[in-house]
Amino acid sequence: MKVAIAGGGPGGLYAAILLRRLGHEVTVWERNAPDDTFGFGVVFSDETLTAFEAADPATFAQIASSFARWTDIDVFYRGTCQRSGGHGFSALGRKHLLHILQQRAAELGADVRFQTEAPGAEALSAGHDLVIAADGANSILRAAREETFGPSIDVRRCKYMWLGTDLVFDAFRFHIVETEFGVFQIHGYPYDAEMSTFIVETDEATWRRAGLDVNEGRDLPPGVSDEHGIAFARERFAEVLGGHQLFANNSKWLNFRTIRNASWSAGNVVLLGDAAHTAHFSIGSGTKLAMEDSIALAWAFKERPDDDVATVLAAYEAERRPVVESTQRAAQASLEWFEEIALYVGQPPKQFAFNLITRSRRITYDNLQIRDAGFVEQVDREFAPVDGAPTVTPPMFLPYKLRELELENRVVVSPMDMYSAVDGVIGDFHLVHLGARGIGGAGLVMSEMICVSAEGRITPGCAGLYRDDQIEGWRRVVDFVHGHGRAKIGAQLGHSGRKGSTKLLWEGDSQPLDDGNWPIVAPSPLPYFPHSQVPREMTREDMDAVREQFVAAVRRAQEAGFDLLEIHCAHGYLLNSFLSPLTNRRSDEHGGSLENRARFPLEVIDACRAAWPAEKPISVRISATDWVEGGFEGDDAVALARLLAEHDVDVVHVSTGQVSPDQLPAYGRSFQTPFADRIRNEVGIPTIAVGAISSAEDVNTTILAGRADLCALGRPHLYDPFWTLHAAADQGWRGDPWIVQYRSGRRKPQDGTVGPPKPPPRRFDEGEEAVAGARLWQSVRSEA
Repeated sequence: MKVAIAGGGPGGLYAAILLRRLGHEVTVWERNAPDDTFGFGVVFSDETLTAFEAADPATFAQIASSFARWTDIDVFYRGTCQRSGGHGFSALGRKHLLHILQQRAAELGADVRFQTEAPGAEALSAGHDLVIAADGANSILRAAREETFGPSIDVRRCKYMWLGTDLVFDAFRFHIVETEFGVFQIHGYPYDAEMSTFIVETDEATWRRAGLDVNEGRDLPPGVSDEHGIAFARERFAEVLGGHQLFANNSKWLNFRTIRNASWSAGNVVLLGDAAHTAHFSIGSGTKLAMEDSIALAWAFKERPDDDVATVLAAYEAERRPVVESTQRAAQASLEWFEEIALYVGQPPKQFAFNLITRSRRITYDNLQIRDAGFVEQVDREFAPVDGAPTVTPPMFLPYKLRELELENRVVVSPMDMYSAVDGVIGDFHLVHLGARGIGGAGLVMSEMICVSAEGRITPGCAGLYRDDQIEGWRRVVDFVHGHGRAKIGAQLGHSGRKGSTKLLWEGDSQPLDDGNWPIVAPSPLPYFPHSQVPREMTREDMDAVREQFVAAVRRAQEAGFDLLEIHCAHGYLLNSFLSPLTNRRSDEHGGSLENRARFPLEVIDACRAAWPAEKPISVRISATDWVEGGFEGDDAVALARLLAEHDVDVVHVSTGQVSPDQLPAYGRSFQTPFADRIRNEVGIPTIAVGAISSAEDVNTTILAGRADLCALGRPHLYDPFWTLHAAADQGWRGDPWIVQYRSGRRKPQDGTVGPPKPPPRRFDEGEEAVAGARLWQSVRSEA
């Protein structure tokens, strides 16, 4: 096979090496000279090095002999240094890496043409069987076929500058420097015996206040650095440098750009490395991703020698894309954390360090315990000090208080609609369903959405508190939970709005009933689906009626004995429909600005607060983003949370989406937690995090990092009603949330601890990446 590679950086050269090993004819075009390189050091994880060793032992041996290696992360913050060990990194100079790869490519017979622009896309495609676009973030080949590749470029808010220093660090360092302009962070790591990488980053507002925008708008030529910014760094970070020097190499203030492509291949052209995808430098290097791409691409061709190029490229992308997207999700979480770092400055030192280290959601409480159990114990003790206690309580099992309500722990059984009521009345199913979760160890059990009127039901199977005869069913549930365990129970009240009069979930999610429909209302006459029933636009009289329906339901919830009240302002139901500009097109005092759109929901909340006992807390569930351009988004959620705090709301239950069928959620591990995090730390109101939180380590990490006060889990509690009890057993926690009737069923290993032995934690940082990555590396290793 005849292969053309545009771009002679590490990704392109490594692809050339691996494809030459497979016997293919390879030509590489590189516009720069062999010794030209921008940047300083390149970081690799231990997992990546394992892949390098399997893919080409000769290259690996040369790289490994040149490494700077370290296992520690140091966080310098407010006069302290917090060290966490066991992380396993290696780095080397980018120029040295290029020399190794250039030498190996030449040794294998690749034709590498330096200081030569690659021919155009059409010429390359016509003259070669395979064309690899490894020509960087500004890829010319990608631009030539932009319609097919479908690139998207997300320009981020922080400014950063890449520098080097002759101060040789002994760990991966984060220096948090508070100035009169704002917070700067330094990312530093050694890459050989004489030099370290030194990246300065800050938010744009701080950058401008510091006067670092003097060269903004000037197109500094390649190789010319921003000397004003470098002088600032030398002066401001002199204490960090300790008399050592800073060095520039095409160093300019930049905004990180996250690049994604709808497709990585077009015909016989495939994107590789930064041309295909980028991930923020705070969780790894683009070089690492590009070289891993090369391994996956070469393996795809080795594994499918008889397939045509297009088939092989499709298989490569199917295998590699999930791994890359997992990395990009982690990188997105990390870069957003640094964009919002000012929210966390003020946390105690150890908690701040834990928060920083776990920011990407890949390293978790459990994972960090494997790496450095002593560090995690220190953070635990700082978070919840207990004098003289031989062991610490896992964060998820710490108590929490809202008004006069005391919760045993931080676990919440999320509201989950069961669609199993008859004419709004619940029966034995709900008693067993919620009763089982009530003795399952969680601190708080939430009801499903209890509808405040028959017209406010989502489906014919929805539960209600709109008649007095519906109270007794709920009282049975509440009495059981109170009588047989230590859990508290909350009532979530809501009105379906335009999403009402629909089929049961398993008959068709949000689909209109075939017959027996009832009239529905909304702030504006907009159907959910084009074929859905069109709601009637609410009048002032309608609003008054709905408000009183909520108040009547609140009184019934109190009569049933509930401990906490939650008002449902999420997921596209009535009150949420007022909040979202996608569903509220009113021109009166209830439409337009957020303050106007929030007017009626706040009116309902005020009325409910007045009717609910003062000693009992109120929660409001919100959708922090619609996941639709032009809809309700994160800034709106923060502004709404401020209003909720002003209206005596005690805790905000932060969900997202389900407002529009056009939503495009960014799914992933704990993907909604950043919204709860921002609201909690920017507004100062307690939050409940929810959404793809599925493990005890997720809960412990979220609570200990200060991202939320409580964590709600839905599907895990459907799978296992005793999820919290089993989490306690897995962690060997002796707080004993088991009810007396079940204690004899606890398994006790020989060491006498409660519960079964804890399974060995995974070494990989994220499950889905581990599966795809391990499969790739094992395949390469077995064939190397």
